[in-house]
Amino acid sequence: MTRAREPRRRAVAAGAGAVVGLFLLTGCGLQPASSYVPPAGPGKIQHIEGLPDDAHITVAGKNFTEQLILGKIAVLAAQAAGFEVTDFTNIPGSQPTREVMLSGEGDMTYEYTGTAWITYLGHESGIADQRKQWEAVRDADRANGLTWTEPAPLNNTYRFAVRSEAARELGDIENFSQIAQLPVSERTFCVEAEFNSRPDGLNPMLRAYGLERGAANGVPDENIGVYDTGAVYTATDEGDCNFGEVFTTDGRINSLDLRILQDDREFFPAYNAAPVFRTETLETYPQLDDVFRQVSPLLTDETMRELNGRVDEDGEEPGDVAFDWMVSQGLITRR
Repeated sequence: MTRAREPRRRAVAAGAGAVVGLFLLTGCGLQPASSYVPPAGPGKIQHIEGLPDDAHITVAGKNFTEQLILGKIAVLAAQAAGFEVTDFTNIPGSQPTREVMLSGEGDMTYEYTGTAWITYLGHESGIADQRKQWEAVRDADRANGLTWTEPAPLNNTYRFAVRSEAARELGDIENFSQIAQLPVSERTFCVEAEFNSRPDGLNPMLRAYGLERGAANGVPDENIGVYDTGAVYTATDEGDCNFGEVFTTDGRINSLDLRILQDDREFFPAYNAAPVFRTETLETYPQLDDVFRQVSPLLTDETMRELNGRVDEDGEEPGDVAFDWMVSQGLITRR
């Protein structure tokens, strides 16, 4: 399965509302194509004492690998806690998923702080500090009837990566600011077309690090290769450039043995994933917060790279990957 790009970083496509309408017209009984998860029993996540027999929630999620995995994790966690769960994952895009939550069709989703802040709430730029970004989104979304609970450590944001053998040749480079100390000929970049032209993309990032694009003593234009979506990882691994634009939780970082450079000047905004609930749902079942507090702290960048890689590189099903991981963490048991 090829991982689709999270559309949070580009304008929402026209007609998204029509797509939502198709979902909503079918009613909450819709089961998207990839709704399978293995049956799970309680582990560290126990059945909630006194939960009504008809307790039900609908889990929403987007249609790319990481979101499918997070969605299945949420489904399994809720099932282990004793809920009947409608699996409403695999929704085509960010804005349709948001509409499902705002409309009351969805009760819970894993959402990214930066996506909510920029795409949904309309801010021009994000906040690099992960905690401050989450707090800002949490506070702003209360008015929309949504409650953000504690975020996961995973921060699916932009970074630049270097192939491991090149990192050693470049003085064991670890931070992006060290690129300015390299010879101009080594300041070579592979980027996607979108990032190349974004007003918050390559050009302002280079300026933030004291590198002028197009300057002979900065980053000459011939040092920048522009690639189709997804091709940057292979180009970086094959040495077409030293530094490739990546997402921090992409499984190809591990499979290609790429090293992520630290954004030591905190240019990129935070995109932590956090459980988001309809406030009404969480008020009815406040125990859901405790359930997901057992799950979210375990979801790190490293964990998501491994899980994403099992789907994208190894061809496993998101439901199986989510189930195996939760069993391995003792959160649920096989049934």
